[in-house]
Amino acid sequence: MLRCNVCFPGAACLSKLDKAVSSLDWLLGNWESVEPGKGSYPSLKDFRYTEDLHFAQMGQPIINFMFNASDAETKKILHRECGFIQMQTGTNRVAFIIAQNSGLVEVEEGELVGKKLSLHTQALARPSFAKEPHVKEVSRVFQLQPDGKLEQTLSMSTDKQPMTQHLHITYSRLA
Repeated sequence: MLRCNVCFPGAACLSKLDKAVSSLDWLLGNWESVEPGKGSYPSLKDFRYTEDLHFAQMGQPIINFMFNASDAETKKILHRECGFIQMQTGTNRVAFIIAQNSGLVEVEEGELVGKKLSLHTQALARPSFAKEPHVKEVSRVFQLQPDGKLEQTLSMSTDKQPMTQHLHITYSRLA
């Protein structure tokens, strides 16, 4: 089994990226935080976290992803997300379909402009017994910087707080 930086760890290498998602080739691979990211929110104590991202293609017109965040000091797992990225054929419209370990399931949609991907909530679902306060809206931006680093900023609103920046982190691609 061949390995490369555009497949999930342990997955077979499928080096031909489907043209439907080829404009997102700059995301592919494995990334880890350069230094701890910063998290804050009016209802939370400020925190620092590390995160690894995995974007992979599996020969279909989608990209699979996994995000794993841990507390920077204790290394305790904080958050996990996994899902799929699709593009609307012939456009720069992108959709993220996300399942989180918190029980939140999201569809975020947005636009790809150059190496910047801006997304916003289109739909949310959660178990009936999900912990409150409930997330109501998410905005997320990924941007590839000229130095090759990937930056992510995430803002959210809940039933108790208006849209506020929650997370900011920078990643380097792993070899």
